[in-house]
Amino acid sequence: MPYDGTWQTQANDEIQRWHDAVEGLITVHHIGSTSVHGLPAKPILDLLPVFADEAAADASRGAVEEMGYEWMGAFGLDGRRYCRRLDPDTGERRVHAHAYVLGHADIRRHLAFRDALRANASLRAAYASVKAACAARHPEGGAAYGDCKSGWIAKTEARALERY
Repeated sequence: MPYDGTWQTQANDEIQRWHDAVEGLITVHHIGSTSVHGLPAKPILDLLPVFADEAAADASRGAVEEMGYEWMGAFGLDGRRYCRRLDPDTGERRVHAHAYVLGHADIRRHLAFRDALRANASLRAAYASVKAACAARHPEGGAAYGDCKSGWIAKTEARALERY
Protein backbone atom coordinates (compact mmCIF):
# COMPACT_ATOMS: atom_id res chain seq x y z
CA MET A 1 0.00 0.00 0.00
CA PRO A 2 1.17 3.61 -0.37
CA TYR A 3 3.32 5.07 2.39
CA ASP A 4 1.28 5.95 5.47
CA GLY A 5 2.51 8.91 7.50
CA THR A 6 1.20 7.31 10.70
CA TRP A 7 3.64 4.38 10.49
CA GLN A 8 6.40 6.33 12.22
CA THR A 9 4.09 7.33 15.08
CA GLN A 10 2.87 3.74 15.40
CA ALA A 11 6.47 2.53 15.50
CA ASN A 12 7.44 5.12 18.10
CA ASP A 13 4.51 4.02 20.27
CA GLU A 14 5.48 0.37 19.94
CA ILE A 15 9.13 1.16 20.66
CA GLN A 16 8.04 2.93 23.84
CA ARG A 17 6.04 -0.16 24.85
CA TRP A 18 9.22 -2.24 24.49
CA HIS A 19 11.24 0.19 26.59
CA ASP A 20 8.54 0.28 29.27
CA ALA A 21 8.07 -3.49 29.47
CA VAL A 22 11.38 -5.18 28.61
CA GLU A 23 14.55 -5.07 30.68
CA GLY A 24 18.02 -5.38 29.19
CA LEU A 25 17.26 -3.41 26.05
CA ILE A 26 19.83 -0.99 24.72
CA THR A 27 17.60 0.41 21.99
CA VAL A 28 14.85 -0.47 19.51
CA HIS A 29 15.14 0.63 15.88
CA HIS A 30 12.32 1.01 13.35
CA ILE A 31 13.46 -0.82 10.20
CA GLY A 32 11.89 -2.20 7.06
CA SER A 33 9.82 -0.43 4.44
CA THR A 34 7.50 1.29 6.92
CA SER A 35 10.55 3.12 8.30
CA VAL A 36 11.38 4.74 4.95
CA HIS A 37 9.35 7.87 4.19
CA GLY A 38 7.58 7.59 0.85
CA LEU A 39 8.17 3.86 0.32
CA PRO A 40 5.11 1.69 -0.31
CA ALA A 41 4.87 -1.22 2.12
CA LYS A 42 2.74 -3.86 3.72
CA PRO A 43 1.26 -2.23 6.85
CA ILE A 44 3.41 -4.33 9.19
CA LEU A 45 5.97 -2.56 11.35
CA ASP A 46 9.43 -4.08 11.59
CA LEU A 47 11.34 -3.37 14.78
CA LEU A 48 14.91 -4.24 15.71
CA PRO A 49 15.28 -4.54 19.49
CA VAL A 50 18.94 -4.65 20.56
CA PHE A 51 19.87 -6.34 23.84
CA ALA A 52 22.96 -5.88 25.98
CA ASP A 53 23.75 -9.60 26.07
CA GLU A 54 22.41 -13.11 25.47
CA ALA A 55 21.10 -13.45 29.02
CA ALA A 56 19.05 -10.26 28.75
CA ALA A 57 17.67 -11.28 25.36
CA ASP A 58 16.63 -14.72 26.59
CA ALA A 59 15.21 -13.35 29.85
CA SER A 60 12.97 -10.96 27.89
CA ARG A 61 10.70 -13.70 26.56
CA GLY A 62 8.09 -13.47 29.33
CA ALA A 63 7.79 -9.70 29.07
CA VAL A 64 7.61 -9.84 25.28
CA GLU A 65 4.85 -12.43 25.41
CA GLU A 66 3.02 -10.32 28.04
CA MET A 67 3.00 -7.50 25.47
CA GLY A 68 1.05 -9.78 23.12
CA TYR A 69 3.88 -11.08 20.96
CA GLU A 70 4.34 -14.65 19.80
CA TRP A 71 7.95 -15.70 20.54
CA MET A 72 9.25 -17.75 17.61
CA GLY A 73 12.95 -18.09 18.45
CA ALA A 74 15.60 -17.80 15.75
CA PHE A 75 13.07 -18.65 13.02
CA GLY A 76 15.83 -19.56 10.59
CA LEU A 77 18.42 -16.86 11.40
CA ASP A 78 21.19 -17.60 13.88
CA GLY A 79 21.33 -15.18 16.76
CA ARG A 80 17.89 -13.71 16.16
CA ARG A 81 14.91 -13.83 18.46
CA TYR A 82 11.91 -13.30 16.20
CA CYS A 83 8.56 -12.25 17.60
CA ARG A 84 5.36 -11.13 15.95
CA ARG A 85 2.28 -9.36 17.25
CA LEU A 86 -1.12 -9.79 15.72
CA ASP A 87 -3.99 -7.32 15.87
CA PRO A 88 -6.26 -8.80 18.58
CA ASP A 89 -9.40 -7.74 16.68
CA THR A 90 -8.55 -8.83 13.13
CA GLY A 91 -5.79 -11.42 13.62
CA GLU A 92 -3.65 -9.59 11.04
CA ARG A 93 0.06 -9.16 11.65
CA ARG A 94 0.92 -5.71 12.97
CA VAL A 95 4.53 -5.95 14.17
CA HIS A 96 7.55 -8.12 13.45
CA ALA A 97 10.37 -7.80 15.97
CA HIS A 98 13.81 -9.05 14.94
CA ALA A 99 15.76 -8.96 18.21
CA TYR A 100 19.53 -9.33 18.40
CA VAL A 101 22.34 -8.95 20.91
CA LEU A 102 24.59 -5.91 20.55
CA GLY A 103 27.34 -6.54 18.02
CA HIS A 104 25.45 -9.03 15.83
CA ALA A 105 26.20 -8.39 12.14
CA ASP A 106 22.52 -8.37 11.17
CA ILE A 107 21.97 -5.18 13.16
CA ARG A 108 24.41 -3.31 10.96
CA ARG A 109 22.98 -4.93 7.81
CA HIS A 110 19.41 -3.85 8.60
CA LEU A 111 20.42 -0.32 9.53
CA ALA A 112 22.68 0.12 6.49
CA PHE A 113 19.89 -0.94 4.13
CA ARG A 114 17.31 1.28 5.84
CA ASP A 115 19.61 4.30 5.92
CA ALA A 116 20.61 3.85 2.26
CA LEU A 117 16.94 3.87 1.26
CA ARG A 118 16.21 6.89 3.44
CA ALA A 119 19.10 8.85 1.93
CA ASN A 120 18.64 8.10 -1.77
CA ALA A 121 15.40 8.90 -3.62
CA SER A 122 16.40 6.99 -6.77
CA LEU A 123 17.26 3.91 -4.70
CA ARG A 124 13.85 4.18 -2.98
CA ALA A 125 12.14 4.42 -6.37
CA ALA A 126 14.06 1.39 -7.65
CA TYR A 127 13.08 -0.63 -4.59
CA ALA A 128 9.44 0.45 -4.93
CA SER A 129 9.54 -0.78 -8.53
CA VAL A 130 11.06 -4.14 -7.52
CA LYS A 131 8.46 -4.55 -4.78
CA ALA A 132 5.59 -3.72 -7.17
CA ALA A 133 6.85 -6.21 -9.78
CA CYS A 134 7.23 -8.94 -7.16
CA ALA A 135 3.80 -8.21 -5.70
CA ALA A 136 2.28 -8.49 -9.18
CA ARG A 137 4.02 -11.84 -9.76
CA HIS A 138 3.21 -13.16 -6.28
CA PRO A 139 -0.05 -11.59 -5.07
CA GLU A 140 -0.26 -14.23 -2.33
CA GLY A 141 2.83 -12.65 -0.74
CA GLY A 142 4.78 -14.85 1.61
CA ALA A 143 8.03 -16.60 0.77
CA ALA A 144 7.62 -16.31 -3.01
CA TYR A 145 7.31 -12.54 -2.75
CA GLY A 146 10.34 -12.38 -0.44
CA ASP A 147 12.39 -14.61 -2.72
CA CYS A 148 11.50 -12.46 -5.70
CA LYS A 149 13.03 -9.33 -4.20
CA SER A 150 15.88 -11.01 -2.29
CA GLY A 151 18.49 -10.71 -5.04
CA TRP A 152 17.98 -6.96 -5.37
CA ILE A 153 18.04 -6.55 -1.61
CA ALA A 154 21.26 -8.57 -1.22
CA LYS A 155 23.08 -6.45 -3.83
CA THR A 156 21.80 -3.22 -2.31
CA GLU A 157 22.69 -4.31 1.23
CA ALA A 158 26.23 -5.21 0.14
CA ARG A 159 26.73 -1.74 -1.38
CA ALA A 160 25.14 -0.07 1.63
CA LEU A 161 27.40 -1.97 4.04
CA GLU A 162 30.48 -0.75 2.16
CA ARG A 163 29.46 2.83 2.97
CA TYR A 164 27.93 2.31 6.43
